Amino acid sequence: MVTVVVVINTLISLALLYIAWRVWKLKQRLGRIADRLTAYERRSHAVLSKVPENIYTSEQNIYTLQQKNQAFQMQIQQVRQILSLLLLGRQIWQRYFGKKTAIK
Repeated sequence: MVTVVVVINTLISLALLYIAWRVWKLKQRLGRIADRLTAYERRSHAVLSKVPENIYTSEQNIYTLQQKNQAFQMQIQQVRQILSLLLLGRQIWQRYFGKKTAIK
């Protein structure tokens, strides 16, 4: 009877030792996963902490480009108006003075 109790206790001890070993392995694995997640969090924080500043800088650059674009659009419009006036002047010149040069 004592032998049976000793064998059962030994089997229980071995089973608990195996469970403890598995829990210890699981703890190590969870520790590695936690370390990786912490590293990912630090990296993402380093990248994302600069995002608002980058967005602000980009907005400023866009605003500057819009202002320059408006100035260029005004210049283009002025050049078109000048060209239109020159073409109109040429047409008028040809209409009134182009025919008189042909008279001898």
